[in-house]
Amino acid sequence: MRKKVTVVGAGNVGATAAQRIAERDYANVVLVDVVEGLPQGKGLDLAESGPVLDYDSDIIGTNDYAPTANSDLVIITAGIARRPGMTRDDLLKTNMGIMGAVVGEVVRNSPDSILMIVSNPLDAMVYHAHKLSGFPKERVVGMAGVLDTARMRTFIASELNVSVEDVQALVLGGHGDTMVPLVRYTTVGGIPLSTWLSQDKINAIVQRTRDGGGEIVSLLKTGSAFYAPSAAVVQMTDAILLDKKRILPAAAYLDGEYGTSGVFVGVPVILGAKGVEKVIDLELTPEEKAGFDHSVEAVNELVEAMANL
Repeated sequence: MRKKVTVVGAGNVGATAAQRIAERDYANVVLVDVVEGLPQGKGLDLAESGPVLDYDSDIIGTNDYAPTANSDLVIITAGIARRPGMTRDDLLKTNMGIMGAVVGEVVRNSPDSILMIVSNPLDAMVYHAHKLSGFPKERVVGMAGVLDTARMRTFIASELNVSVEDVQALVLGGHGDTMVPLVRYTTVGGIPLSTWLSQDKINAIVQRTRDGGGEIVSLLKTGSAFYAPSAAVVQMTDAILLDKKRILPAAAYLDGEYGTSGVFVGVPVILGAKGVEKVIDLELTPEEKAGFDHSVEAVNELVEAMANL
């Protein structure tokens, strides 16, 4: 029996994630959006791609949540991007409202689902979704680390002119400019990155990784990344629905790991059919720990700001 995935938000990230999941051919997909006709049109277009690309996934678009009932996985991409003149608190308040409306429907229609949050500001929205849903911490996870890691791997492979498949990297912390790319755990063909590149070049790659989303926004002018984010969503979806037990970086709830509690932040986890099945608690150097703690502080500032709105 096919799994069922709901994707909330039929914008670029959501629609592209729905496309990639449908093409996997192991799950039926429901695409939800508040804009009338948008999810229906994109859902029909995706369904009509099936005969050409040889997938039998059932794809529908809808403006209500009844068709999403009993989803195994719900991916929330809905939310707005920060616009010129908009304060951080404005963005938080708006996206908190959107997340609240969505999570309420998800809990009502799919109480046993796993929630994957993609909406920004990522770490704060995962925290908010977890609080609203009442779901166990294992069944709420945020997509960011896979994306940030993919960017770092891309930049390293390009610099060295090697396959991205042979580059392994790990990024911890919040999804933003305080993220902590762990160079010590970054390898190329199993060989430490420091063997391949000078410290100056490594520092440049680390900074470009932190600025990865902003770099794309500045190029696009009127939008943000969606190909790589949707690809990251699908890697996590594979891990959950196919119970692959992948070790991936994701925004997970910490309960003492890394000396931190009560916050969702990017760490390596084992991702499988139960969601976040284990948080991998790495031993960090003093410098790495200081960077991680700084990133956690930035996430907590957002959480505190939400509490005061």
